[in-house]
Amino acid sequence: MDDTLIHCNKYFEMILCKFADVMLEWFSEYQLTNSEIRSKQIEIDVAGVLKSGFASKHFPQSMIETYHYFSRMTGREINPAEENQLMELGMSVYEQNIEPYPGMVETLDILEHQGHELNLYTGGEKAIQERKIEQMKLASYFHDRIYIRQHKNEEALEQILTSRHFDRENTWMIGNSLRTDIIPALAAGINTIYIKLPNEWSYNVVELKNEPTTAMYTVSSLEEVPSIIAESIAAKQKKRTL
Repeated sequence: MDDTLIHCNKYFEMILCKFADVMLEWFSEYQLTNSEIRSKQIEIDVAGVLKSGFASKHFPQSMIETYHYFSRMTGREINPAEENQLMELGMSVYEQNIEPYPGMVETLDILEHQGHELNLYTGGEKAIQERKIEQMKLASYFHDRIYIRQHKNEEALEQILTSRHFDRENTWMIGNSLRTDIIPALAAGINTIYIKLPNEWSYNVVELKNEPTTAMYTVSSLEEVPSIIAESIAAKQKKRTL
């Protein structure tokens, strides 16, 4: 869902820009750079998600830990009021107005019209993700086929695929994350469409180590998805008739 059907990363980027500005102000006498601050936050952020999954407090905590790191490095005193300010700043990312990606409704309408059963798989805390789903009225497309997991990995996807009947040869994973969408889907033997986004969160950017044994396409927009699936199905049917 996040950064596939609706915007997500841009809100985190907005908060991180504010965080860097605040840090540069607090540590002005120590000549920190924006790059140093952002690099350390990314390092801490990625390590935390790998350990704890998509917990809501992890993001503000990564900013607080970055603040602690530079406080120790410079000898600047840690201020509880500043810690609280960072926690509030970080948690505010979940209060942003939600925006759909261009073509979200049209793409889902086309896929539904083509006769596909639509399933929604997303990572995060249940209450936060359910609020987004309700605001975007996505349940009208996915009904009870909505799966929210704090950890998105091969184990989580396999559990979903075995929880009900999925014809893996004709099942598709569509997502923007190589780490949590594409690699687990390829390992599970289903087809994939990777929506490659500019300025992707570094956590999502990993290397594909093995050659895909199922169909894998790379696109730059959600709106390309229906035609790719339709063409793939047509090609399979043609092959069977030869």
